Amino acid sequence: MIPSCQILPCARSAEVFDRVKNGSVAGAVIPIENSLAGSVAEHFDLLLNRDVFIQREFQLRIIHNLMAAPGVKVRDLRKALSHPVALEQCRDFFRENPSIEPVPFYDTAGSVKHVIERHLTDSAGIAGVQSASVYGAKILKSGIEDDKRNYTRFFLIRKQRKMLPGANKTSIVFGVKNVAGALFKALSVFALRDITLSKIESRPVKGKPWEYVFYLDFLRGPDEAAANALRHLAEIAEPLKVLGIYPAAE
Repeated sequence: MIPSCQILPCARSAEVFDRVKNGSVAGAVIPIENSLAGSVAEHFDLLLNRDVFIQREFQLRIIHNLMAAPGVKVRDLRKALSHPVALEQCRDFFRENPSIEPVPFYDTAGSVKHVIERHLTDSAGIAGVQSASVYGAKILKSGIEDDKRNYTRFFLIRKQRKMLPGANKTSIVFGVKNVAGALFKALSVFALRDITLSKIESRPVKGKPWEYVFYLDFLRGPDEAAANALRHLAEIAEPLKVLGIYPAAE
């Protein structure tokens, strides 16, 4: 998404967002949704609670590889480490290999680094192919994801609320009162203007049990119809936050 950038690692997602918010980095790329495992809930929460703006989205074909230290065989393995979302995408592999325990780790590539640096002979990491060359691991099995139509959607987030040319998709988050017809009325502001919704998902509000906000993507950029829909929605929604207006990934 930014070929010429200098890459800075972060141990936690909150740190990524905070670095963007305080201006210590120019931007960040975060995964937001996978076609098999669903949404990355923590990142939705951080988009609501941090003052950042979605500038681009990108869909990446995900291929998961089982890799370990040279000389280690599949029959030697007792554990496979990777990010929890990646583990969820490889359920069939673990069902077929019950002697290998899935172990959540902070990162996919980081799991391979950990296995190699600790000289673990009973563990493997699950990550993209590049991790093998970077950390000197051997790929034991390729393409262990459940479905080959496995894509992850990424956002490029920045501090500045700047739209790129060709922006034709909008992400928002809003809440409504828990009264009859409230969500219907909120969604009608888009239907009345023939605006297509591409995603809607609810998330619980922290500190307010059984209250929810709704994350919604719609396929319009900064045109008059979208602006009118958002003004109409603001009359019945609290809170309402525009998370980004950006070109839709092809």
